[in-house]
Amino acid sequence: MNPASKSDITLSLRELAQLFNSMDPSPFGDRDLDGAAEEFITSSARELPPRQEPELVLLLAVPTAASNANEVEKAVRRYFAKRAAIKRLEFGQLMRRGRLSLGVGLLFLVICLLLGELVAKSSPGAASDILKEGLTIVGWVAMWRPLEICLYDWWPLYEDRRRLDKLARMRVRIVVPEILPLRLFKALDEKRDELTDTAA
Repeated sequence: MNPASKSDITLSLRELAQLFNSMDPSPFGDRDLDGAAEEFITSSARELPPRQEPELVLLLAVPTAASNANEVEKAVRRYFAKRAAIKRLEFGQLMRRGRLSLGVGLLFLVICLLLGELVAKSSPGAASDILKEGLTIVGWVAMWRPLEICLYDWWPLYEDRRRLDKLARMRVRIVVPEILPLRLFKALDEKRDELTDTAA
């Protein structure tokens, strides 16, 4: 077995089927990942260096069929590619909502500022000053949500999308128990049977 590197995400399983959602009726290669396995992989990926390409190492207690082993990497990559596409859609929707909110907020702010100036000029006094300041505050408060979207809310979605894109390129390596002794015992049993039949 190769020593684990900093980019390895190591997951110990009894058998390969535990990696996938047992309730998913799809064929083996199209199944969704098990929720706990997905959470472990994504949380482990967050701890890796930003520029490091991850590799998933599956430690199996029970050997698996070679055909299943060959499909695992494709299935894992396909799953995270679908998740990345969903995050990409969410990111696009958030940015469109942010642009729309920013346009509406700016329009509302301009209206509030113009109304404030109009009130201040039409009836000078303490009451008009208070009303003008109130309209100015309301206008800027309306800008809070658009600015929050445009300045802060998009970062988590962007990071999640990048991480899922990276997981969609992830190599998968399966480590199984050494089964050579079992083969030797089987060969010895067959040889013993042959000798028994010959002696008879």
